[in-house]
Parts: sequence; C-alpha cells; structure tokens
Amino acid sequence: MTGGPRARCVLGVDPGDLADLRAADHLLTELAAGLALPEAGYAATHLVRTGRPRIALSFALPDEDAARAAWHRLTSHREGAAAGAALGSLRHGPAELAGSAAHAAGEHAFRRAGRAVRYPGSRALTGTLTVAALLAGCAVDRVAVLGAPSPAADPSQRVRTRGHVRPQWQEGRLVLAAMPAAGGVLVPFEEPEPTPCCADHG
Repeated sequence: MTGGPRARCVLGVDPGDLADLRAADHLLTELAAGLALPEAGYAATHLVRTGRPRIALSFALPDEDAARAAWHRLTSHREGAAAGAALGSLRHGPAELAGSAAHAAGEHAFRRAGRAVRYPGSRALTGTLTVAALLAGCAVDRVAVLGAPSPAADPSQRVRTRGHVRPQWQEGRLVLAAMPAAGGVLVPFEEPEPTPCCADHG
C-alpha cells in the first residue's frame, strides 16, 4: 500500500479493543475531530480478520501534509500510545496492531473494502429521500437492493435513512446495501442498533 500517493494520505488505526460498531463509530467520530479530518473527508471501519475479532479504523486525509500532521497528533498523544497505527511505510505501536492498521489503510486507500461512516454528504442523510436525491447529495455511488431481480435501485424509489447510512467500498465504489421495508420504502441494510464486530461489514 505504499506505492501510490493516495496510500500516503490514508491513516489506519487499530486500538486493539474495539468490539462493536457503536463503539467504533463513537471513537471514529472523536478521532476525526482530533485529527482535523475535513467535513468532506472519508473515514471507515474495517473488520480485522486475523487474531482477535475486532474493528480497525481508517481516515483519508486531503494531502500528504495533512496526513503527516494527523500522524503526529495521533502518535504523540498519550491515548494513542497503545494503539497500532500506519501511514504509508510508517508504523506505530505493537506490531500486530500496526499490521492490521496498515491493512485497513490499504483497503481504504485502494477502495477495496471498508464501511464508510464519514464521507461527503453523510451528515445530510436524514429522513426519507428518493434514491436519486440520495445519490446526488452524497458520495454514495450506487444503492443495491438485496434480493431483488435487479440489484440497482429505481431512482424514484424512496429510502428511509433512519439517520444511519453506512455504505461500503466495493471495487472502488461506495455501495449502499438496502432492503424493502413496510410502506413500500427501502431502508439501509445496517440497522442503527449496533451489531457484533464479527458481522461481515467490511
């Protein structure tokens, strides 16, 4: 993951003890503020598939200078001392945690996997929107309807966001998995209530 400019701007973090999505989202939001992630920045969670089941985080900074500044803030802070972190070829913390942090950063940098929590337009996704309005107003590239004959959602279909929209990186695109619900609307597949970290969330 050290071979391209995008990879040098994505910071991976593995605290080592994140076990559910609610805690992961809470810490991600705190770190995004502390690392000065722009409002239009991207931040994601990643399932660590080796060792203890847990969740790692990734933050895409706008450029290498911002990424290095975020790295310094994280690694010089007392609370970040026990966490694993990775930025390009840089590593911090216990080897196992630094390795999984690097893996999370690589997934995000090359947009192979990751459950996006922060992304352009994410905070405006409230209430009920049409698929067309949702796609026009944020960085989500596609809404995929689970179990439908055609996975691509009709642009006029309504989506009840429930204030909780977590798309995933898939082959370079942000894809929101949705499912039919009462009232003829779609809802995001992930419910607002937390799920265990062993769930397949990317």
